[in-house]
Formats: sequence, C-alpha cells, structure tokens
Amino acid sequence: MRTLLGDLLAHRLSQAPAGALGKRLYDVLQSAIQQGDIATGSRLPASRDLAKELSVSRNTVLSAYEQLQSEGYLQTRTGSGTFVCERLPEIAPEANAPVAAAGKPFNYIRLSSRGTRVLTRSGAGAYQWGAFMPGVPDVSHMPHDIWRKIQLRLSRRMPVEALSYSNHGGCVQLQQALADYLRVIRSLNCSPDQILITAGTHQSLDLLAKMLCDPGDSAWIEEPGYWGFRNVLAVNGVELLPTSVDEQGMVLPNVADFSPAGRPPRLICVTPSHQYPLGSVMSLQRRQQLLALAKNAGSWVVEDDYDGEFRFGDNPIPALQGLSPDAPVIYLGTFSKTLYPGLRLSYMVVPKPLAARMKMAHSELYRGGNGLVQLTLAEFIREGHYAAHVRRMRQLYSRRRAALVEAIVTGLGADFLAQQSNAGLHLILSLPDSIDDVAVAAELEQQGVLTRPLSAYYLRGTSRRGLLLGYACVEEQNMATTFVPVLHCLKRRLKPG
Repeated sequence: MRTLLGDLLAHRLSQAPAGALGKRLYDVLQSAIQQGDIATGSRLPASRDLAKELSVSRNTVLSAYEQLQSEGYLQTRTGSGTFVCERLPEIAPEANAPVAAAGKPFNYIRLSSRGTRVLTRSGAGAYQWGAFMPGVPDVSHMPHDIWRKIQLRLSRRMPVEALSYSNHGGCVQLQQALADYLRVIRSLNCSPDQILITAGTHQSLDLLAKMLCDPGDSAWIEEPGYWGFRNVLAVNGVELLPTSVDEQGMVLPNVADFSPAGRPPRLICVTPSHQYPLGSVMSLQRRQQLLALAKNAGSWVVEDDYDGEFRFGDNPIPALQGLSPDAPVIYLGTFSKTLYPGLRLSYMVVPKPLAARMKMAHSELYRGGNGLVQLTLAEFIREGHYAAHVRRMRQLYSRRRAALVEAIVTGLGADFLAQQSNAGLHLILSLPDSIDDVAVAAELEQQGVLTRPLSAYYLRGTSRRGLLLGYACVEEQNMATTFVPVLHCLKRRLKPG
C-alpha cells in the first residue's frame, strides 16, 4: 500500500522534466525537503520500501539518498534509518533564476468593511480555560464514561438519517428530549417541532438576523451586554441600540423616543434569567412589560438563557417564553455551560408559524450534521444523566462561588462586590473609576490569571470599571490562593499616591 509520501513523490516524478530517473528522483526529494513538504527531522522510508512504492530499482533510491546525504539534507542513524536533517544547508539562488520585476506589490489580502469590523471589535480571548475565565464550566466533571457507553451503543445501529445532512432542524430524538426537559425545568410552552438545533448561540443569532432583519433594521441590546451578540448583529447590517440595565434587567424605553424615526426595533435581545455580565434578574413585572411592548411594536424578543440552570438558593422565575402562550419570544439555549463548550450544540425554540421556515433556512445556510453526537445527547437527557449532572454541578458551583465571595470580602472588602444574584458562573469585582480595568486584566493575564474587564462590555463611552471573575473551574480549596495575584495587583493600584 502506498504511503502519503509515496503518493507525493510519484505525482511529482510524473510532472518532472525528462531526464535520468535517478536525477529526477533526487530533484523531487530535494525540492520537497526545501519547500517543507517533507519536514525536518522526519524519517524517510527504507530504500527498499520506497523503491517498491515508486516502481523503481532500489539502486535508484539509494543513489538519490546518498547524494542528498553528501549535501547535508539527509543523515543516517545506525539501526534507525534515514532522516531529514534538523538544519538544512542554505539554499543559494540559481544563477539563471528570473528576478522579480520591481513595482507596486500586489495586495492579496483586502478584508471587507464587515470583516474589519468583526476583527476590530472581537472579544474572543487567546485563552479560554483557567482561573478566573468567565463563562467557562468545569469540563473535567463531564461524565465521559456514561457518554461514551451511550455513543458506542448507538453507533452499532446508526439510522441512515443520522449519517446524512439534516433537514429537520436537527435530530428529532433530541428535539423531543429537549421539549420534555424544557417544559419541566424552564416552564416553556413548546413542542418538538418548534426546536431547532444549531452549532452554537452565535449561529442561532446569525440565522435570526439573516431571516428576520433587513440592513438598517435596529435591535435593542443590553448595555453592558455580551460582545458576541453585538458582533453577529452588526455584521448582518443591524443597527445596535444600547439600552441600559438596572437591578430589574433591561430598562424599557419609549419606542418613539428611543428608536430612529420612531421605528420599533426588529429585535429586543435580553438575558432575563441572569443579565450578562452584571448578573441582575429581570423582575416578573418587567418581563410582562417587555412582552406587552414587543407585541404592540411588532418586535421579536430574543431570550438568551445561557446559564439559566445555575441558580443557587432561590427558585428561578419562569422563562419569558413560557409566560404567555402567544409570546413573540425566540428562546436561545446552549449546552456550552452545562456540558462543555467544545460540544458546539445549542438550540432555539421558535414560535410555530416561524419554525418550518427557520429550519429550511438553517439547512440551506449551514447544513446541520453531527447526528451521532445529537443522538447521544438525546439519550443522555432521556435517561436522566443530564439533569443529574446539572444538579451536581449546581452544588459544586455554589460552593465555589461562596469561596470566591469570601476571598473578595476578606481581601478587599464587601464594597468590591457588585450586585449579587445567586446565579451563573461568574462574579463582578467592582473597581473605582480611577483604576484601568483593561490594564489590570492585561497584567493578570501575564501572570496566568484570566479575567475580563467590565468596561469592554459597554458599547457607549460611559462605563463602569470592574473585573469579571469566573469561579467555575477553580477548585474550592484553591480559591483563596488563586485570588492572591488579583489581590496584590489591585492593592498596588489602590495605594494613595
């Protein structure tokens, strides 16, 4: 059987200029090494094996190997074989090589204005795991053994539908399992045909923006709010209208006074169960006012319930979607916080009149797949493992949250704790306006401590200073020690003068 290297050399030999076979093989090997197609330090096939792959004599291969070895490209190791040298001889330019004509260099890379905007406002960090990275669960507690057994069992009798492109908006078994789960846990009014499985909340919102908004339409977004929502909407030509939040959630402005030319927003994007990033929970009265406003204005409410399962102590208020049978609400959920982000599975619950068209558009734009993973998750939920895992993690995160609160209060004082909501996977450490939270976050990152500056979540100039501290992936007994670099960094800046 021919190897990848054998395929490469055979193809290049067939393209090489006519001449002696040994010289052609030498030229092809030298060129592949110089161009990096054969990596430095890599082992070459034995001369007998390569000769068989290329259908040439062994002497032809030996001749090429020996010539390359004499020039410093190859070396032999007794008992191990022939290897490409770690350091190659310098490549001298050929005497007759053409000289590139001088002139204006060709501009190969030119991003669109939308592409430039995405990169300019990017909020994704270089590191996505560690203390105190906000929004990241403790992935080490995922019950992989249970998951693997379910997946192995299912893979033995995979239905053909799960191996092809999805045209139902996702695995129907997962849609059924989610509908049953959400009706009980989050009090949603939904049936399986209203659920659409996506590859992350960003894809969910991208689909909504494409299908429900025209360029120039507006969206109310929370201020401060999640940077990912801002970028996805902006790249789709949606005008962003930042709307302030208080201890009851989004402050609802008068549509005529707030929106351009008195036009109502097409989307109203909220995180009512645990406002991101400040943590307030939208009151029942505010929720009812929001639904009434949306109905009267003809707007869609996009409810991002990104970590609604993690509440510690008090009972959760039902989701917006479940407060009214005809609520103009599109509910977004994800498994990134309850299981792990790399799973890349989220879902939408859309009103019935919209469901079929959204599923068709999703199939056209994204071609859903991962049938085995979706089937495994459906069984994981149906057999009760998902609910049990969430319960265990809720207890674990509650203890870790309490440990972080204690570290902050002990080291800095209670005044440094922002409003608390007994929910989520992060806390806000409030800072005085005199402290540059962006600089603090950058300094801590150099020490291996990952935080996010609160000011980065504001779209307008006016902002509060603080740090988002994620406690989910820091063990309870290590919380105080892990917090020490944050404490030292802030105390240095808080000293008078």
